Amino acid sequence: MTANPILAEVVRGNWVENLHRGAFVVVDANGAIIASAGDIERAVFPRSAIKSMQALPIFAQHADEKFHHSDAELALACASHHGEDVHVNGVAGLLSRLGLSVADLECGAHAPTNAAARDALRAAGVEPSPLHNNCSGKHSGMLSVALAMGVPTAGYVGREHAVQKQVRAAVETVIGEPLSEGKCGTDGCSIPTFAAPLRAFAYGFARMATGTGLSPEYAAAARRLFDAATKHPHLVAGTGHADTRIMEAFNGRVMQKIGAQGVQCGAIRDKGWGYAIKCDDGDMHASQAMLAGLLLAIAEPDAAQREVLARYANQTIKSVRGAEVGVLRVTMPA
Repeated sequence: MTANPILAEVVRGNWVENLHRGAFVVVDANGAIIASAGDIERAVFPRSAIKSMQALPIFAQHADEKFHHSDAELALACASHHGEDVHVNGVAGLLSRLGLSVADLECGAHAPTNAAARDALRAAGVEPSPLHNNCSGKHSGMLSVALAMGVPTAGYVGREHAVQKQVRAAVETVIGEPLSEGKCGTDGCSIPTFAAPLRAFAYGFARMATGTGLSPEYAAAARRLFDAATKHPHLVAGTGHADTRIMEAFNGRVMQKIGAQGVQCGAIRDKGWGYAIKCDDGDMHASQAMLAGLLLAIAEPDAAQREVLARYANQTIKSVRGAEVGVLRVTMPA
């Protein structure tokens, strides 16, 4: 098997310290490849990068009509949020309206990703709850699907639960590929995750961005989810995160979502292109450099957008004393 190309590197002083290999692909809604590098047919776990696809059953099962999900709540369903007050309060509000509580969330608890939120919680002597889990918005959306279907909410994270069957079917529909039991694992938040070709996830984002090849109901649902996420980019991630900064800068043109272990997926909506990136070693900072390089190359950014992307394409490495000692930089064309 041929190794994937080097797409980012770490330079310390005058010497290259680390090399980060990976693959990327840009696809239009008809499946035509616009640009690619590396093995784009290798099956990868998309992890949290496809939360917008996993949120489609909210519409397919009419939970949106029954529970009147706001745009903010839909953005949270697509989010890997940082546990800031606006995130926690948003999820808690939806659960209350559903007649549920934090005890119904099966994602587990972890400290807020945001440092200030984490410090505030510690200072108050409060333990993190599942509301602070960065996937709690997705889970609250899944709970609404269970209620809309009239099935038990308990165990909704299980692979054989009716909700997860709906999620799997939605992802299969959008990416145009079957999801195999032979390439299945469990995500950090306890729901199933299925591996599929990197190309398929880019294709799925292109289809969601355009509605091409989707039923009118799915096309409308995808548009509403992308609109919600790009309208509320702070809810999709949080203060200072690349996803939030990039979507803010592109003002609705770009839907962008990170996934664990070096995955980045999204769509350039006005072009109708989807993209997917996988950093082989799972380094998240390196994957952000790859993402920035790709968007610099294909998204036609204006000066302000280029400035935002440049922060991630060339990330300064500092010593403990604050001196600049190196750089993590993209090596793919920009």
